[in-house]
Amino acid sequence: MKAIVSVIGLDMPGIVAAVSGVLAQHKVNITDISQSYAQEFFTMIMVVDFETSNSTLKEVDQDLKEAGETIGVFISIQHEDVFRAMHRI
Repeated sequence: MKAIVSVIGLDMPGIVAAVSGVLAQHKVNITDISQSYAQEFFTMIMVVDFETSNSTLKEVDQDLKEAGETIGVFISIQHEDVFRAMHRI
């Protein structure tokens, strides 16, 4: 299963480390990553693969949300199919 991770917040050191650390704990592989900065604002989109993970999307979502609260950014994860359906024109 593939999923999309979105991160939005004020730029600061450690955002990528916090997100990738949670994913690594769950053995979720990052297959693509894009980051951008606009003044002090940070955004990141990751495509991740659950093939080697025993965790559920819900478990990873909870840990990502907790990590986001700790560092002060908004983090969400969506199943690839849901993401595609929401962004279909």
